[in-house]
This record gives sequence, structure tokens and C-alpha cells, in this order.
Amino acid sequence: MSERRHGKTADSSYLDGQFLIAMPSMEDDRFARSVVYVCAHSDEGAMGIVINQRVPQIDFADLLVQLDIIPEGIEIRLPDAASRMIVQRGGPVETGRGFVLHTADYFVENSTLPIDENISLTATIEILKAIALGSGPESAMLALGYAGWAPGQLENEIQANGWLHCDARSDLIFDSDLETKYVRALALLGVDPAMLSGEAGHA
Repeated sequence: MSERRHGKTADSSYLDGQFLIAMPSMEDDRFARSVVYVCAHSDEGAMGIVINQRVPQIDFADLLVQLDIIPEGIEIRLPDAASRMIVQRGGPVETGRGFVLHTADYFVENSTLPIDENISLTATIEILKAIALGSGPESAMLALGYAGWAPGQLENEIQANGWLHCDARSDLIFDSDLETKYVRALALLGVDPAMLSGEAGHA
């Protein structure tokens, strides 16, 4: 992608604003066939959101009721964008906390983290209220939990053939067709999943 924040340039070794795509050799079952959008990456570690795993047996309206954002029984009056929202599993860390990746047209001072010129991250209840009211961002995805890496851990996993990586695409982040995201993310690299092996190199 283009210029990064904090002086990070496009040729930086840091991967914020990129996709991580799990290789068949991924040893952690929680990330099998996963696509992760990297929100932050530095020498202090990395944080990202899995974008292709659904949380079973809960929908966005149920979550809004649980959080007392809307009273029970008015789910049918949610705006279209809210009624279509899928609750996704963002990773194994802080699974009780919601993280919203969204387009940059929504911003809350001291709460929203701009990741690149198109995508931001907000993890406060205000953005859920805005989505429920129809005043949220143009596009958004909600995840419970996130993926986190200690300093050097992500780099080691990439070197050990755990992940491919490539520039992210916002249309893939916000697409509700979760089942095909893994194959489509690999296609960004020109990779056919049928040809992958655990011994392949990384991008």
C-alpha cells in the first residue's frame, strides 16, 4: 500500500495494512485457513483481526440487545447495514470485546485508529450505537477478539512458513461471503490453494 503512519513506508518490513493468509503448515488450529488483517505491527509485536471466521449462534441484533444498545424486540427496525452485519471471530485474545474494522468516513477522537487511508479500527461501544442508528461508517465488520503476537513472534511464524502476506483489499475485508475469502485472498497472490504445500515459500 502507500505511505504508512509514523514514518513507515510501503517498503517497510512492518505489515500493518496487509493480509496474513494461513499456510497449510499453520500449526495453530485456531488460524487454519484464516485471513488476518494486520492492524498494527512494530518491534513491540503485532495485532490483527481475522476476517473470515463467523461466531456461531449469535447475530448482530442479539449482541446489540445484550449490550443494552437497543431494547429487545425492535431488531426488525434496524437499518439495512446493521441487519446484515455478521458477528465474526477476530482472534483468540479478548474474545468478549468487540473490534470494528471500518471505512475511514467514521472517526472518533481518541478512539479510532487509522490503519491506512481507507481502513480504520474502533473498539468502543459508540460505533456499535452509530451502526444501529444508521449513522455509522459506509462499510464495517464486527469481530469479537483479536489476534496478537509478541515481539518477533509474527516474523518467526512467517519465516517458519506459517503465513503468506500481501496488500489488503477493503472489498475483501467487508465482504459478507466469509466462506470464499481464503481462496480469494490467495488469488491476490496468484496462488491456487490446491497447489499449496506446507513447504512453499512466503511472499
